[in-house]
Amino acid sequence: MFLEENDPQFQRIQLAFKKSTGVSTDTRTASNGQLFFALKGENFNGNLYAAKALQAGCSAVVVDEDACIPEREERYILVPNALDALQSLARWHRRKWTCPVIGMTGSNGKTTTKELIKCVLETAHSNVHATHGNLNNHIGVPLTLLAARNEPDVAIIEMGANAQKEIALLAQIAEPNIAVITNIGRAHLEGFGGEEGILKGKGELFDYMLRERPEDPVFVHVAHPKLMGISVDLKRHLYGDAGHPPFISSALSEHTFAWTGPSGADHGPIEVNIPGNHNRENIMTAIAIGLHCGATEAEASRAVAEYTPTNNRSQWTVTEHNRLLLDAYNANPSSMQAALNSFKQLTSDAALSTDAVCILGDMAELGSFTASAHEEILDLAIELGLRTYSVGPCFLRAAQGRPAVQPFPDTPSAMAHFTDTPLTGKQILLKGSRSIALEGLVEVL
Repeated sequence: MFLEENDPQFQRIQLAFKKSTGVSTDTRTASNGQLFFALKGENFNGNLYAAKALQAGCSAVVVDEDACIPEREERYILVPNALDALQSLARWHRRKWTCPVIGMTGSNGKTTTKELIKCVLETAHSNVHATHGNLNNHIGVPLTLLAARNEPDVAIIEMGANAQKEIALLAQIAEPNIAVITNIGRAHLEGFGGEEGILKGKGELFDYMLRERPEDPVFVHVAHPKLMGISVDLKRHLYGDAGHPPFISSALSEHTFAWTGPSGADHGPIEVNIPGNHNRENIMTAIAIGLHCGATEAEASRAVAEYTPTNNRSQWTVTEHNRLLLDAYNANPSSMQAALNSFKQLTSDAALSTDAVCILGDMAELGSFTASAHEEILDLAIELGLRTYSVGPCFLRAAQGRPAVQPFPDTPSAMAHFTDTPLTGKQILLKGSRSIALEGLVEVL
């Protein structure tokens, strides 16, 4: 898988990277001086675009098909597998660092927690490098590492997975010396083969720490018994209750809470821009890791209060007609349940409760759990007394026999309905998987 350090072609790649302005895997965004890797997928072959990458200004291209190499062309570097070469280069580059490298995974809240950790760490460090957006897979993690040309003060590497053994690979590439698993929930059930498979797959990060870095810390929220169970042999830093600060000392509303730090000092009440108990857990994770890496309690408290989500994650949007809570980047049964319960609390005030609406989009990658999971979520929405709409074929089937739910087969159908029959004066939760693209409804709501 990884290229040998003394491999002549790998040494050529190292030299080309040192001379380059960065790395590219897409000729559409390639620029002068970059090193291009010709990756392959089900529907594309980067080798066919190697010449185009050079025309775009790339200084060299890494390919794995010799047929695409012109005669006497020294800017081509031939390897057995371009993806392996990319991952090998990223590991080689990361091994030059001595800074804290935080590896993080989990079923829900990874990206939000990563952004929270970043904003807390930036109060103490001038160069915090973190995964951009959702580049957290076998390609995104190498690109994240290689994007930091110089060693950062701290690096935060988000790791996503759809199946077992994927986190194990990402840990070998990023080699974290701090680790955290946000939670274990029902996400990617199809690929992991059920909840025990999820625990095993996400737990591969802790397996790596136990095997390779047993003296380095892992962070574990005490409210998660499964994570407590798989971390007993690790050098763990516990947090989340009065015996293991930081912890939430009082929750005054979905947006407002106070917390207590390891010093014993109380902070708050503070008002944050991301509601719900699940996000309070994410905030405590960020603070716990931030304090370990040099932030002060006062700085951490200020940072999380100022954090504003983007990318359609727990993001409030006020339109001309309604107030929307947009959380349409990802969805699974665990995150759906948390979002619905939080939204119910947010709208429990008598002045808002009759105006509470949820628009739920299909959850992806659930395999044999698809039907039962969608039915379960609709039943919860009905039980909470929310006016409920659903979008997507999975929810369409689940809505049969549930007259309280108004289903639509897809987002365009829902857009047409809300254009003809607009909602006004409502508090609306939009929650669904990225593939459903519920954010398209914002313009008609």
